[in-house]
Amino acid sequence: MRIILWICFIILLGGFGSGFYIKVIQENPEVGDKIIGLSVLFSVFIFMPLFLYHRWKGKDVKNYILDKDKLDKMRKKGL
Repeated sequence: MRIILWICFIILLGGFGSGFYIKVIQENPEVGDKIIGLSVLFSVFIFMPLFLYHRWKGKDVKNYILDKDKLDKMRKKGL
């Protein structure tokens, strides 16, 4: 999974870089904007879910939720 994330990240950076290069250096803003837009879509719909799945795999969400019991413990400790 880690290698897949790195490959997706490199593709993402390449898309942004080539989009800005085409937009600014080659002065073709329509094509550059399309490449940048596709890179944003790729980052939101493919890269981010893969990254979040990789980071949250095997973790219990209850450890990160602040509920009444945890608030009472914090108040007793004086935090």
